Amino acid sequence: MDNTIYIVLGVVFAIYLAITIINRKKSKERKSRKFMDNYKRNDSNK
Repeated sequence: MDNTIYIVLGVVFAIYLAITIINRKKSKERKSRKFMDNYKRNDSNK
């Protein structure tokens, strides 16, 4: 029983790391595209 708890925690932690890495890649793509568009909009308003 003790080993299964550690195995489950390890799997959950591995899944959490995978999700965070995928989210970081998506956030970099969002920053490079959407945020640049927002800056252009702000410049045109000035």
